[in-house]
Amino acid sequence: MHLSRLTRVSLLGLAIAGNAAAQTVSDEIAKYRAMLADGNPAELVEAQGEALWATKRGPKQASLEACDLGKGPGVVAGAYAELPRYFKDAGKVMDAESRLVHCMVMLQGLEYADIVRKPFSEQGERATDMEALAAYVSAASRDMPIQVPQRHAMEKAAYARGKQAFFYRAGPYDFSCASCHSKDNQRIRLQDLPNLQQAEAARGAFGSWPAYRVSQGAVRTMQWRMSDCFRQQRFPQLDYNSQAAIDLITYLGVNAKGGKMAAPGLKR
Repeated sequence: MHLSRLTRVSLLGLAIAGNAAAQTVSDEIAKYRAMLADGNPAELVEAQGEALWATKRGPKQASLEACDLGKGPGVVAGAYAELPRYFKDAGKVMDAESRLVHCMVMLQGLEYADIVRKPFSEQGERATDMEALAAYVSAASRDMPIQVPQRHAMEKAAYARGKQAFFYRAGPYDFSCASCHSKDNQRIRLQDLPNLQQAEAARGAFGSWPAYRVSQGAVRTMQWRMSDCFRQQRFPQLDYNSQAAIDLITYLGVNAKGGKMAAPGLKR
């Protein structure tokens, strides 16, 4: 079927108008975030996490101040920017959240099942311990370079599995992570979808989580982000601290190398 010149011009005009409208929405969302950034509510959750870090709790009545996040016992500054990584004492690759849980079990004597029973708060609830600690630890890496390591064989294996998971298509919609995040100029519900195959986009995405979600009134962690992506793909629920979650975070973190941490960020 051949379109008339007038029809082609009309369609072109609609496309241009659509792109202009989309750009306007993106600009307005960026302005909205900028207005809120100076008073990011995540700061209150960071303070909650800082207090938890120093509080003696559990059967062992110990704080987390001796927790080794990869830069030595008690060193928080810069640690999040270099996670996930391999930990010799655990014999596996851990992200920030799984490492915090490990420290709570080993140092404080808390039960693993109790810690992970509800890692994420419901809308309107006080931040969970995991959300608060993740906010505190990530904030201590603000403006520091993202350097997720790939030295150990297990770190390389985690990256390879994460890449495979990123492109794995399944579920009722035959979706993968890449369905939304491997092309330029894609959107969903007024939200730009970053192409995480591009270094700059990967840096911006990885470096801004954990983040305060304005629409939910809560700080959300990187593992929550992975879990919610699985939900939107209609995949089975992603277990907290699962290998799949850590592998995906490793893949994203390595792709983001050279960027700077800006977490906790601010999301719509």
